[in-house]
Amino acid sequence: MRYIVGVTGDERGREAIALALALAQTPEAQLDLVHVLTGPAPEAASSASERAYQQYLAGNAGVWLDKALALVPQDVAAEKHLRFADSFAEGLIQAADELGASLIVVGASSKGLFKRFTVGTVANALLHASHVPVALAPSGYRPPRYLTRMTCALGTRPGAETLLDVAVEAAALRHVPLRLISLVTLDAGHRRQDSREIEKWAQGHAKLALDRALAGVAQRTLVTSAVAGGHSIEEAIERLDWDDSEIVLIGSSRLAARSRIFLGTTANKMLRALPVPMVVVPRDHAKLDAQPGQPVDG
Repeated sequence: MRYIVGVTGDERGREAIALALALAQTPEAQLDLVHVLTGPAPEAASSASERAYQQYLAGNAGVWLDKALALVPQDVAAEKHLRFADSFAEGLIQAADELGASLIVVGASSKGLFKRFTVGTVANALLHASHVPVALAPSGYRPPRYLTRMTCALGTRPGAETLLDVAVEAAALRHVPLRLISLVTLDAGHRRQDSREIEKWAQGHAKLALDRALAGVAQRTLVTSAVAGGHSIEEAIERLDWDDSEIVLIGSSRLAARSRIFLGTTANKMLRALPVPMVVVPRDHAKLDAQPGQPVDG
């Protein structure tokens, strides 16, 4: 499987590479390190001055790509690519199309607090347009020696079953435990009895998801489930334990077009509260780790 890694000349680029290395712990993985320059390629410039400027930018980008490539261990297949497009996000999506990639990896905005997300322009554009999963590295992220767990945040709306199948396959392929979580928002206005009923329902939903995951994983890895409640999504997330070396998978909004990402309200709240990387899976997506030539949507 091929992963597009958005390379920039700042910490976001290093964080994206770190997350790509964490995800690429499979023999078939290949990293495509991509930097995108806005505007035309030098040979397509409309004037000599524009051509010279684009050549200058390309030279700087080549230096960044060489440094980025040096961060990848020799036992991981990697290539560098310089693209020209109307925007960085568009260039990454085009590269994913042309190279048959199954994932786009980018860093969060450099303005985020340590190990927290602040979604920048590139990530925001990808989270509303990409047709392949998008992995986001939080600020300050460094690659663990190996993944210790994958967590899948499950809802009850259409598409949750597909996300569960994606999570099961991704965890089994990497031989890491899979944790299924259900986040319950307990409104302060609810009566105590109502809150207990909501939590009871959430526990039942988590049990059903666990049973399905256990059947799908076919004893290839450990699967557990957890329910966390709070007066907000952020509070529920903070009540769960998190490993520095785990990754969370969530699905995109039900408002998304088929096989596209559209980040909903709950996912946005999760994104800003999580201390670990997040992978957003498009609606109706089939696999996180499709091989070249395989379809990546259902």
